[in-house]
Amino acid sequence: MFKDKGNKITDADLARVFLEPAGPVHRQYEALRAYFVEQVSSAEAAERFGYTPGSFRVLVHKFRQDPARAFFAVPATGPQHAPKRDGVREDVIALRKQNLSIYDISAALAGEGRALSPVAVSLILTEEGFARLPRRPDEERPDAVRATVAPVADVRQIDLAPRTVHTQFGGLFLFAPYLARLGFDAAIRRATLPGSRMIPAAHAMRALLGLKLWGQARHSHVMSDVLDEGLALFAGLNAIPKRSFLTEYSCRIAPAAYPKLMRAWFDAVSRAGLEHGQSFDLDFHTIPFHGEDALVEKHYVSKRSRSQKGILAFLAQDAETRVFLLRE
Repeated sequence: MFKDKGNKITDADLARVFLEPAGPVHRQYEALRAYFVEQVSSAEAAERFGYTPGSFRVLVHKFRQDPARAFFAVPATGPQHAPKRDGVREDVIALRKQNLSIYDISAALAGEGRALSPVAVSLILTEEGFARLPRRPDEERPDAVRATVAPVADVRQIDLAPRTVHTQFGGLFLFAPYLARLGFDAAIRRATLPGSRMIPAAHAMRALLGLKLWGQARHSHVMSDVLDEGLALFAGLNAIPKRSFLTEYSCRIAPAAYPKLMRAWFDAVSRAGLEHGQSFDLDFHTIPFHGEDALVEKHYVSKRSRSQKGILAFLAQDAETRVFLLRE
């Protein structure tokens, strides 16, 4: 009736909802109301609401026989009480008076075989007028199994005392003699990479290098290995730096530091007796594949920030002439 939203709806338009009923039950109600309340004649009421005089007389007769008929649907109502909550209400109140949170109360009830969700506990406490607890320090919380907090990476806290270390990164230490032979730390110092007293530049680069040598796809995946002593020992730290440090480290490097780092690296490689060939830039790109071939593997597409089926290709560009290198 009111499909045109561009025009303003007036009270007269709204009145037509009552004067022109659409449903049959609504039409019967308005016709009978006009006849009995407004004292409209039977013929006029029948004509106004689209009845024949005979059918309207039948409608009036049926209403006289059953005046209690329902013209309006009674809304369904749910139960006015919750047996599951009401059965533990007193226990929930007693536990809250012990300064327990809704999660602590839920866990305590579950330990007694009376499972009640934290949401249900919160509803009970709200009904009883309890306010939310202020945030508590860990020492005020009940004893429970909590996540192990990894130590903060700090070179000054490293322990080099003889001991046995269990690690899944043992293979990284096969590269340690080569890094010492190449003068890795000296090359990093000449490149003037950013560092701090807690995490010097060489230690930060060894942490990144260790993840890359081990095959970690992205630095953000380091969080599952922050408690590994071997990975931290390879970096020369008491603990491996966390995800935030590793992912933001490249943003702190000045553009002028990259040529210094590459020059120092190639000089170190030359002194080690390794072949010093022509320099070229190498980059990998994923070309998305939209076919049905199930043999195509998934690769990370940086532009879409997701992994999908694609062909992993590499581009080689001469560092001086900026010409792409082709190999047949």
